Amino acid sequence: MTARRPRVLLVTAPYHSGVVESAGVWMPLNFAYVAGAARKAGAEVEIYDAMSLFASHDDIRKKIEAFKPDLIGTTAITATEPDCRVICATAKAWNPAVKTIIGNVHATFCWEQILRDDPNVDFVVRGEGELTIMELVKAIEAGEGWDRIDGLAWRKDGHPVTNGPRALQADIDFVTPAWDLVDWPLYYYRPRPHGRLAIANSARGCSSRCSFCSQQKFWGRSWRGRDPLKFVSELEHLRDTYGVAVTMLSDETPTSDGARWEAILDLMIERQTGVEILMETRVDDVIRDEPVLSKYVKAGISHIYVGVESTNQSTLDMYHKDIKVNQSKKAIDLINQHGMVSETSFVLGTPDETAASIRKTVELAKWYAPDMAFFLALTPWPYAEIAGELDGHVATRDYRRYNLVEPVMKPDNMTMEEVQRELHRATGHFFHDKFQNLHKLSPEKRAFMVSVLKLLIEKSYLGQEMKHMASGAEMPESVRKMLAELGPITGPVAGGPGTSRKAG
Repeated sequence: MTARRPRVLLVTAPYHSGVVESAGVWMPLNFAYVAGAARKAGAEVEIYDAMSLFASHDDIRKKIEAFKPDLIGTTAITATEPDCRVICATAKAWNPAVKTIIGNVHATFCWEQILRDDPNVDFVVRGEGELTIMELVKAIEAGEGWDRIDGLAWRKDGHPVTNGPRALQADIDFVTPAWDLVDWPLYYYRPRPHGRLAIANSARGCSSRCSFCSQQKFWGRSWRGRDPLKFVSELEHLRDTYGVAVTMLSDETPTSDGARWEAILDLMIERQTGVEILMETRVDDVIRDEPVLSKYVKAGISHIYVGVESTNQSTLDMYHKDIKVNQSKKAIDLINQHGMVSETSFVLGTPDETAASIRKTVELAKWYAPDMAFFLALTPWPYAEIAGELDGHVATRDYRRYNLVEPVMKPDNMTMEEVQRELHRATGHFFHDKFQNLHKLSPEKRAFMVSVLKLLIEKSYLGQEMKHMASGAEMPESVRKMLAELGPITGPVAGGPGTSRKAG
């Protein structure tokens, strides 16, 4: 008789976001990679994206009962950690013998607290997870051996312990994502409602020093790029096999190696991939690439996010951004000049913040003139470098609020309610100015921006603020007419404040 293969169920936390989620439904790329690795180890694997399905914990329970996993894994950024624990508790209530595992950024650094406080969590993956999950699948099948798996934390005699660190793989093409396990009809980009959306990875890592961010710490300030041809071939595979029309790069800085990045652009142009690309990068890389920005456009890059974070140089220095205010302005101007959508964010709520300083930032944000700007609450992840110096100002330890949208810190001269109100006001005032000047944009970008306004009104936690802004007497009649011409936005409404791409 053939032994049953180990069954692995990967479940996302049913946690919902605001601004980012309003733009579309994003697939869990990390699970595609982990699923590919677990399957390579001989497991039968299924992905249950509870977040994108707007599923409840009861729905997750039913999925567990139906699939009957030997191992159930979930993935925790700080805001989703409480829900990840509920998933593990649900699994244990179904069958105490099932093994539970949590990975990702928060779990990597807070493994000891998780294992100490929650008996429903058996294992924590620290760092890059593919090789760790492959070895863990085999160890669970054998009933022993997890004490020898690098990158794994567990309990020994009831006490949290961790094995040695997992070295980063030099070749990040060593595991093929399990694209066939992705529920593709779920994922789409709302501004392009007929475009199926993928998330892809051209590089891993971040060598920046931003003190408030989780990514540079998670990757140990290292960076590894994929082979350009393999990456572009993957875009073609997603296009041809799954009908992907829009791809968002998950990379923090895909452009770190300028020569490699230009090789990717050249391949995308030469092979006419025809996939619209949304991406994030650093302002200094945009400035470096000024001579080749026309290639960005020809390659299909339509939307670039750059992290400005502050209009104050001393704050940028505190954040260790390693950029100058005038560089941010130039990078945004360059993106705009080439017809791509420019997006940025400003991190507010430092201890010396006031309503006046936030409003000054909004005025300066208008001067920067990105197409889209979002005003985020400074959130000291419990493991971030900046956490220690801000600890005295942290007003809540409710991790569900650690999402860059809800304030968790109290400045010296503002209440938490005042911070929240000013953040909402900031977005409304910024976009009001954008829509007063919509006539200055190209017809394509003008149509895109009106669709963004519609999304923010109907699908984000900023709905009331944006609706108030759009109904104001100063709103141009042309914008009102374009809004009216847009049909209702499809898909579920974002359930409340939540994570952005930069959440830790």
